[in-house]
Amino acid sequence: MSVVRAAVVQDASVAFDPVATLDRVAARMAEAARARAELVVFPEAFIGGYPKGIDFGARVGMRSDPGREEFERYWRGAIEVPGPVTERLGELAGEFGTYLVIGTIERDGGTLYCTVLYFSSEGALLGRHRKVMPTAMERIIWGFGDGSTLQVLDTPLGKLGAVICWENYMPLLRTAMYAQGIELYCAPTVDDRELWTSSMRHSAREGRCFVLSACQFARRKDYPADYHPIQGDDPETVLIRGGSSIIDPMGTVLAGPSYGEAGVLVADLDLGLIPRGKYDFDPVGHYARPDLFSLRVNTAVQAPVRFDGTGGPP
Repeated sequence: MSVVRAAVVQDASVAFDPVATLDRVAARMAEAARARAELVVFPEAFIGGYPKGIDFGARVGMRSDPGREEFERYWRGAIEVPGPVTERLGELAGEFGTYLVIGTIERDGGTLYCTVLYFSSEGALLGRHRKVMPTAMERIIWGFGDGSTLQVLDTPLGKLGAVICWENYMPLLRTAMYAQGIELYCAPTVDDRELWTSSMRHSAREGRCFVLSACQFARRKDYPADYHPIQGDDPETVLIRGGSSIIDPMGTVLAGPSYGEAGVLVADLDLGLIPRGKYDFDPVGHYARPDLFSLRVNTAVQAPVRFDGTGGPP
């Protein structure tokens, strides 16, 4: 079996400024390329930013005008897929010859989605995954993805997919990914708690796959001057502390978790560990009981409006 060298990036975006963030993407991809990485994984919401510590003026039954202005800035800092920013990301993947998995804030009409994009080492945009269940306050600012983007991609490196942040706590979603044979399980996140590593080790051991978890390391100074999070305005205050890691199919931590600093973690992934692990546990094979339990996944696009040519509006 082959060995894949993979890298996870722990860094901050330039919040709400996708174009400026591209410079950080390029710098970290160059660092990973110098380490001969074939796959580079960036954190959740890296393009567009994660608005840690603000509430967008939302209360039950109430929204404030300043909160609407905060959302407008966030909306303007999101990207369209495809678009100029995705074109540049593809160029970077092609330039460095690496597969790229990166978290973005995607704008589609008036709605934002927490999205992961996949790029080939030739620079092609291979697909995207929209987070199906935003967590807690995230539901105020992000829409819900549907099952049409719950795909695992068959690449020369292995079967590649992404499960975003607390989607990893959805056992049926994990099962849907295992059923597609996922081998390179990417977990972009902003969960920086110590418990997160335990969850990643569980997913790796449960799915008998490699887990690559990338979390931001962000300080207050990575956000605009007029951004006022609950954590305060000291520019050195850490808003997201990291915790990125790489874990093998038996739950062994190969790199990380890293806290308190930006950087790139690199590890060699021996894909032979996957069948060796499935020898005694395959959650969607010999260790399943389809006579007792089954899962149905709706992968159809859930369009809110359909024009079917039967006399409706053009």
